[in-house]
Amino acid sequence: MKSLVRRLTQRTNSIPILILSDTFSAESARISFTAALSYNAVAGSSSRLPGVGIRTGYAVYINVHHGERSKLKLIRFGSAAEEKPGLLLQDGTRVDASALGADYDEAFFAGGGLRELEKWSQNHSSSAPRVPPSVRLGSPICRPSKIVCIGLNFRDHAAESKMDLPKEPVLFFKSTTALVGPNDRLRIPRNATKVDWEVELAVVIGSKASYIPKEEALTHVAGYVLHNDYSERSFQLERGGQWVKGKSADTFAPLGPFLATPNEIPNPGSLAMWLKVNGESRQNSSTANMIFDVATLVSYVSDFMTLLPGDVISTGTPAGVGLGMNPPSYLRAGDVVELGIEGLGESRQEVVEFQ
Repeated sequence: MKSLVRRLTQRTNSIPILILSDTFSAESARISFTAALSYNAVAGSSSRLPGVGIRTGYAVYINVHHGERSKLKLIRFGSAAEEKPGLLLQDGTRVDASALGADYDEAFFAGGGLRELEKWSQNHSSSAPRVPPSVRLGSPICRPSKIVCIGLNFRDHAAESKMDLPKEPVLFFKSTTALVGPNDRLRIPRNATKVDWEVELAVVIGSKASYIPKEEALTHVAGYVLHNDYSERSFQLERGGQWVKGKSADTFAPLGPFLATPNEIPNPGSLAMWLKVNGESRQNSSTANMIFDVATLVSYVSDFMTLLPGDVISTGTPAGVGLGMNPPSYLRAGDVVELGIEGLGESRQEVVEFQ
C-alpha cells in the first residue's frame, strides 16, 4: 500500500493521496494533476468520475491544498491587534467568519483552511453576523513568517531608478512589523525625509514550498492581495547596507482590503494597477509589464529559502514613484495616497507625522 501511495503521489506532482482500499490499483486510477485539481474531495463511492478513471466501489481522497476551487475574498476586521476573520461576499457584504474557529495564519493555510472556509461559507455565510462598512479592516492575513520583496521587476521602474535590468530577481526583506490594514494611516518614521510609494501585487503562499519548479509554483499560491510597498529612500539608498532599512518602518506594509483566492484572479499576469497622490495620478500600469512573472518568482524564491504558508511575496512596482520624478517628490504629512489593482480592490492611506 505504501508503494502504491508513493507511485500515485509521484503521478500527481507530490499531491498527497489517501487510498482507502487495499485492492485499488494505480492502473485503474490514472489520476492526473489536472484531475486532482478538479476533484479535490472524497471521490468514487458509487459512480465513476469522468476523466479520472476511479472505478465504482473504490474511495480515494485527493488532498489538494493549492488547487482548490474556492472563490473567496478573505478579510480581517476590528481594532488593531484584535482583528477577527471574515469574508467579503460577492455582493459586497462583509460577514464575520470567526465561528469557523481559525484566524488566517500559517496553521490555517497549511491545514486546508481555505477548503474549510469555503464549506463554511456555503453553509453559513447567509446567516453569519454582518460587519458594518464603518468597521476598520486589518491586514487580510495574520503576521506571516516573512515578507519577501522583489526589486526592479518592471523595466520602466528600473529605468527611472537609473539601475540596470536585473538578470535574476532582486530579493530583499520587509519587516513583518510593518504590516497594517489597507486604510490605516502611514506614519512618517523619525528622521525620514524621503518617504515614497509603490503599488504592488503581493502573493500569499498557501503551502510549504522549497525548490519548487516553475510549472508547479502556482499550486502553492493561496491568493493575491494589494500592497503598498512604502519606502524611505534615504534609509534605503544613502545609509549603506541592505534595502530592508528603508522598507521596514511601522505602517510601511498596508495589505488589503482583501485576499482573493486564485479563482478570483485567474490571470495575475495581466492586472491593471494604479496609484494616486492627493488625487493626481502617479502610477498607471499592468502586471503584464513585470520582468519576472508570479510563477517564476515563487519558484526562484523557493530556491533560496523555505516559503511557509501565509508568507508574502511582493512582486515589484512600475514606474511613477517619487524617486523617479524630476525633481524627486516625496510624501509629507497631510498627503493622501490611493491605490488599486484590478480584482483586488482599493486602499487609502493618510500620511501623518511621527509621534
